[in-house]
Amino acid sequence: MADVIAAMGPAFLGSRLKRLAEQFQAGAARVIERTGMPVQPAHMPLIAALQGGPMAVGALAQAVGTSQPGVTRSIRQLADLGLVRSERAADRRERRVALTEAGEALVGRCRKIIWPPVERVVEAMCEQLDGPVIAQLASLEAQLADRSLDARVAAILRDEIAICDFADDLAPDFHRINAEWIESMFVMEETDRRVLEHPRETIIDRGGAILFARSPTLGVLGTCALRKTGKGAFELTKMGVVPEARGLRAGEMLLHAALDRAEALGARKLYLLTSSKCATAIHLYEKHGFRHDAQILEEHGREYGRCDVAMRYAG
Repeated sequence: MADVIAAMGPAFLGSRLKRLAEQFQAGAARVIERTGMPVQPAHMPLIAALQGGPMAVGALAQAVGTSQPGVTRSIRQLADLGLVRSERAADRRERRVALTEAGEALVGRCRKIIWPPVERVVEAMCEQLDGPVIAQLASLEAQLADRSLDARVAAILRDEIAICDFADDLAPDFHRINAEWIESMFVMEETDRRVLEHPRETIIDRGGAILFARSPTLGVLGTCALRKTGKGAFELTKMGVVPEARGLRAGEMLLHAALDRAEALGARKLYLLTSSKCATAIHLYEKHGFRHDAQILEEHGREYGRCDVAMRYAG
């Protein structure tokens, strides 16, 4: 179908800019959603402006180039989320808006995991622009039609992920990542505590391995372990990925690396224990060669109270 707005040329410039802005905003919203942050793209300019300290609503509106009623509405939304607070100015004639401690923490996360990759993507898109403004708009539209903003951000973040081995300074990440997913779905058990609190003694020193997926932008994204349980026998265990890694295939990268390491360690029996509540993880394991095994469940399933699924790697 013909693109009416594009066909009308400069006469519909405002509509075309609005449409393009909405495409960028939609992509940015998906980038933010992936991180689990509760904010929207429209909140970002206000959050950025408040980095420098408290501001009056009127000054905020001028700083971000938005109407004062719109800024007031967004400030109310941010206040409901506990990210900003309103405080009386020194002369007591106006109220000023300031970031809360939670707001400051959110700014820190934005500066680390959202703004830099989005900036890199948009800069790369703009490098391809040439010619009159209308032609440049057409280029941006074509690039977004080919791949959305969030897909481009995910691609560059995925490309920088690397797999690394255990080091003592990574022990807190091993504990944190696994404790978060276990406690969000189950109850931490004694077996969990022993492994998470003493990873070197329980895994590394006994001939196993712990692997991490990490990114220079996002930090440590996930981890998994190979725990030696007998001659040529290993349990794939303690596999967890942080919410920021959603859509980046960090879990899949870790699993591939763990399978390669298991082979290098001479594993003849590689198994895992999990719960039917972990449907997404089970699907990943099935996809990569693990098969449900009643004998493994009988032999090892009692190690975890939550275990009702056991799988063995069939290659």
